[in-house]
Amino acid sequence: MRADTGAAGAYFRSMHAALKGLRVYLADADSPLYAHRLIGQVVLPYIDRLEATFSAWENRVGFIERFRISRADSGFPMFQNVLTLENDRATAEERLAAIPDVETLKAEMADFILRHKEFPAALQEQIAERLYLEDIGKDAVFAPFILPETIRVSVNPRNGRPFYVVHWGVFDGSQTLPMVYMATIEDSSESISKMLVTRDGKLNPDVDIPLPVGGLLNPEFARAFDASAERNGAYSLSPVTIAQNLDADFEHLHPKQLRRFVLGPFYSAGVTENSDLISTILSKVRKDENAWLLTWTMQEVFSKAERPAKRGLWSSEPARDEYHIETDDLEATRQGVSAYQKHALVPHEAYQALYASGEAETIFAGFTVHVISGNQVISEV
Repeated sequence: MRADTGAAGAYFRSMHAALKGLRVYLADADSPLYAHRLIGQVVLPYIDRLEATFSAWENRVGFIERFRISRADSGFPMFQNVLTLENDRATAEERLAAIPDVETLKAEMADFILRHKEFPAALQEQIAERLYLEDIGKDAVFAPFILPETIRVSVNPRNGRPFYVVHWGVFDGSQTLPMVYMATIEDSSESISKMLVTRDGKLNPDVDIPLPVGGLLNPEFARAFDASAERNGAYSLSPVTIAQNLDADFEHLHPKQLRRFVLGPFYSAGVTENSDLISTILSKVRKDENAWLLTWTMQEVFSKAERPAKRGLWSSEPARDEYHIETDDLEATRQGVSAYQKHALVPHEAYQALYASGEAETIFAGFTVHVISGNQVISEV
C-alpha cells in the first residue's frame, strides 16, 4: 500500500472507526456476552494498545514508501510491521534526540513555504517520523508478545487451592491476527497456599495483593509461565492444545479455563481482498469511516475433571486436567474448544448496504451481529 495513493488514509480511517466501535461495544455493561464485565475489562486495554499502534503506523506511512497489510487474509498489517515497530522502540530515544521538536519543524515549514513557494515534503516527513517515535516510546503498543498479568486472586472453596485470573497478548505472525488470552489457573504449591489461604479456606485478608500484578502471582513460576505462554501463543495451536501444554509444563499449576479472543478478519472497502462479495458491497458506502466490517471469535476450553496425582515407588505422575470438547458441535471439535462465539461489528450504513444486497444472511451466517451507530450498538441483529 503506497502512502501517496490515498488507500492508506482510507484504511486507517476505517480501522480507527472499527476499533472505536469495538471499544463502545466492549464498554457496554448491558452486552449479553460481557455481562460479568471481566472479558471487557481484560480486552479493552489491548484495544488501547491497538489504537496506539495504528496511530503510530499512520505516522510511519508519512515517511516510508510502502506499508503492507494482509489484504487477502486477516486485513491487518503484515507481521513485519509489528516487528519493525518493536525494533524501532529500542532506538526511539536516540532517534528523537536527533530530530527537532514538532513546533520547531512547523515553524521551519512555514518559513520554507514563504521563501520557496512550494511544499516542504522533507520537513513533513520529519514531523511524521517524530510523532511516530513519540508514539512508540510510550510503551503502550501491541507487541508480538505482551507479558502475562494477574488481575484476580481467589480460593476454590471445593479444594482450598488459590487460583489466579491471568491474561496476555499475542500478535500471531503467520495469520497476522491480534489475540488476547485469559486463563483461570489453580496453584497447588504448598508455599503459596500457606501464604494466601486461611485455615477455614478463605483468601488471607492480611496479605496485601496490589492487583494487577505483572506476571503470574506466584513468583516461583512467574518467569517460566511467561516463557510457556509465549511458546504456546500461536493461532495454529487449538485452545485445548494450549491448555494441555500449559498444564504439562507445571506440576503445581492447573489451568481450569482458557479463553482466546481472536480479532479479525477485518474488511475495508477498496483495500482488503479477503472477500470479493463483502468488498463489492462495502465499496458502495460513501464514507471510509463506515465502509468496514470487523469480526472476532471468542473461544473457550474448560477442565471437566482433574486426574489425581499418582505417587509410586518407581515412578509418579502429577495431577493433570481433562478438558471438555463439545463433540456434538463439529465446528467446536475442529477448533478444539468447549464453546465458541463468532461476532461481527458493522456500521449502520454498511449494514444497510449489506442487507439491501440480499447477501446479509449469507455473510453473517453463524455470527452474532452488532450494528453501531454513533455511540450506540444494537446487538443480535
